[in-house]
Amino acid sequence: MTDAPVLAFDDLTYTRSQLDALSAGLARILADRGVGRGHRVAVMSSNRPEFVFAIQAIWRLGASAVLISPAWKSAEVSAAVALSGATHAVGDCPVLADLMPMLHLDDPIAPAEPRADRADPDADAVLVFSSGTTGLPKAVRHTHRSFAAGVRHWRDALQLTAADRMQIVTPPSHILGLLNIATVLQAGAWMRLHRRFDIDVMLRHIARDRITIEMAVAPIALAIASHPHLEGHDLSSLRYIMWCATPVTASVAEEVTRRTGVGWISAYGTSEVPVIACCPLDQPRLDTVGRPVPGVEVRIVDIETGRPVAAGVPGEIRVRSESAMAGYLPDTENPFLDGWYRTGDIGHLDEDGFLRITDRLKEMVKVRGFQVAPAEIEAVLHGHPAVRDCAVFGVPDGINGEAVIAAVATDTPISADELAALLADRLASYKRPRDIVFVPEIPRLPSGKALRRVLKERYGCPSDH
Repeated sequence: MTDAPVLAFDDLTYTRSQLDALSAGLARILADRGVGRGHRVAVMSSNRPEFVFAIQAIWRLGASAVLISPAWKSAEVSAAVALSGATHAVGDCPVLADLMPMLHLDDPIAPAEPRADRADPDADAVLVFSSGTTGLPKAVRHTHRSFAAGVRHWRDALQLTAADRMQIVTPPSHILGLLNIATVLQAGAWMRLHRRFDIDVMLRHIARDRITIEMAVAPIALAIASHPHLEGHDLSSLRYIMWCATPVTASVAEEVTRRTGVGWISAYGTSEVPVIACCPLDQPRLDTVGRPVPGVEVRIVDIETGRPVAAGVPGEIRVRSESAMAGYLPDTENPFLDGWYRTGDIGHLDEDGFLRITDRLKEMVKVRGFQVAPAEIEAVLHGHPAVRDCAVFGVPDGINGEAVIAAVATDTPISADELAALLADRLASYKRPRDIVFVPEIPRLPSGKALRRVLKERYGCPSDH
């Protein structure tokens, strides 16, 4: 069996044996710097092969990787380092290097003979940070056992084989980026890492590399759908496009399928439980996130009482899985109840076992006693051709509790009255925004999640977080 390439980056390719040798070489450098079993290593890196070497090297030494977004500023990085207790650093970002001695990933790595390393399955493997929509983020701890279970669940959900080829454009500091990399390597498949997201580069490489699975968080999906020359790109190699991290915007997905013939699959996971549900590949229902994957249990409970509810009745989504995190740092909050992880997401299971997500419990807007889901309003707004992006949030409104505000970014001129009329035709009166504000863009995390806190501060009222 030939040692075929498994990773591509620009004009470079790496085989499995080369990855192993370079990660072993980097492990030797880190060991010389004092990294050993039980240590936590801050990793702040752009998308590059050396990120993969670094993660494998840290795990070879029995240490854990603390993944820090390369987009973070000094105060955020400092807080993450202090919270995690990281004692060493690897990366290519000056922000981290200014805070602590950092092994720069531009430094040469001499290959070494890989050793047979066996990590303690219950030791920490990786710490990722929650979305950070409220205040400073928490660190999410995954053991080798829980992360390996997530990889296994993801491989099964994607039906990933050694014949598959995937592009990685999402940040490796996000759980999805790391999960994709680890799953491709575990399956013996092939991947291309991109320095950054560039829609034209991504589309060209689908044809050039014969990509079979394309990962798309919301900003990527929007960029594909709005590309003026999408029909000119050969996407025939794709088995499907996977929509992750946020609920599917049906109008966007349908526009891509209409123009390319490529269908979508939706999935659902969190930083705390990486893979929860996925649509069967032969039964994509994009109004849902699919069925719970094998090995994951999902139940819906009443928001007020915590009691399980019947099929079709909305409530909080709770999950039990061997891929669930070990806990948070700081550990002042326990999101588990009787072994069930409380996601904070609102949704329901239908009679066929498909899971539909309505919204985040923390993001629900309470208007005159009614719970209003921002995602429902956003779905209507996204259906208007003039709307490029939007996000809905609540602001205090006296005796009414809260008022709904819609922030809208447009491609072509449209009045607030026109959008209000559209919403009036589709939604109950208590769900309609009190105000529609036009904004240059919707601030989002790399995962695609809207930063509603930022919108509140800019266009609503000061955040209470």
